Amino acid sequence: MTDYDVLRVFCAPNGGYGNELGVVRDGSVLPERSDRQAFAAKLGFSETVFVDDPERGVVDIYTPTLRLPFAGHPCVGTAWLLDVPELVTPAGVVGARQDGEFSWIEARPEWAPPRTLRQYATAAEVDALPVPEPGTWIYAWAWEDEAAGRVRARAFPGRDDGIDEDEATGAAALLLTAELNRALNITQGKGSQLLTAPQPNNWIELAGRVTLET
Repeated sequence: MTDYDVLRVFCAPNGGYGNELGVVRDGSVLPERSDRQAFAAKLGFSETVFVDDPERGVVDIYTPTLRLPFAGHPCVGTAWLLDVPELVTPAGVVGARQDGEFSWIEARPEWAPPRTLRQYATAAEVDALPVPEPGTWIYAWAWEDEAAGRVRARAFPGRDDGIDEDEATGAAALLLTAELNRALNITQGKGSQLLTAPQPNNWIELAGRVTLET
């Protein structure tokens, strides 16, 4: 049996909600990509991380169906778990820091996979959306308070792998922050919270609360 931790990333202020993440701290137990893909599919989380070097923060990220060069909530959660100053992903080096209750990473929006950002007039419209048919990856959002940078969002991966809605999606938050060019406080899914802040030279900081379940 392969040992792994289960985290919840981008939790609400009360510690609830958040997106589950599987982390295999000793990636050497499953060195082959095909075995890692099969294990990620077996666990069924939106992403599973394999740590190849815990001191340097070298990580390998998988959804149930594919390998990702970068993903937001896996990096936020794994940086918190390993307590390292950076993570090394196939996309590039991700800066990391801890600030009180929040785990922060710094990444580039071009590392994020393509997402369709779809704005709605009100948060109530976003709340009422049904899950669309598989196909396009949609990040539905609306302003809750534009002056304060508060956003209501839901994410629909559009994949046929049993994950109809992603509870908290850091990569999409990076893309929305880049498009709006401002700091955001995002409530996604059932109540997860994501914070973002643009930085110089097209870097964006992304933060959330992380809890360890097992």
